[in-house]
Amino acid sequence: MKKWIVIALLTLFSLPSIAGQFKTIKNSEVHYSAFNSAMLTPEVATQYKLKRNGYSAILNISVLDTSKLGKPAVDAKVTGSSKNLIGQTKQLSFKQVKEGEAIYYLAEFPITNEEQLTFNINIDAGNTGSGPISFTQKFYVEE
Repeated sequence: MKKWIVIALLTLFSLPSIAGQFKTIKNSEVHYSAFNSAMLTPEVATQYKLKRNGYSAILNISVLDTSKLGKPAVDAKVTGSSKNLIGQTKQLSFKQVKEGEAIYYLAEFPITNEEQLTFNINIDAGNTGSGPISFTQKFYVEE
């Protein structure tokens, strides 16, 4: 649980302008954030086998069930891609991480300085809610 809290805090404080972004799909509240992997602590990067360098970023997705008390995390199938301004598309590979009752989906991807990416993500949380989310974000290399 401690490591999940570390990731959550890093996500919230690494890019304050996007903290708390979410989209509601039926009874699913889909939270998303993307940040440079250099923001991870070495311990968290090692624990989850994530690259930690200035040229990699991480997309973090979590899906909550708004129809239940406390909005518990739910299992979902998360797929998607990123596209840069010249139209190059990269498929994202998400891995599920469970920490206690928290569930989140992480995808790593390379970045270049001042690269703007548009993310197109598909969420399938079954009866809780399924559908797409899309957002655009600019990334900066950390040296």
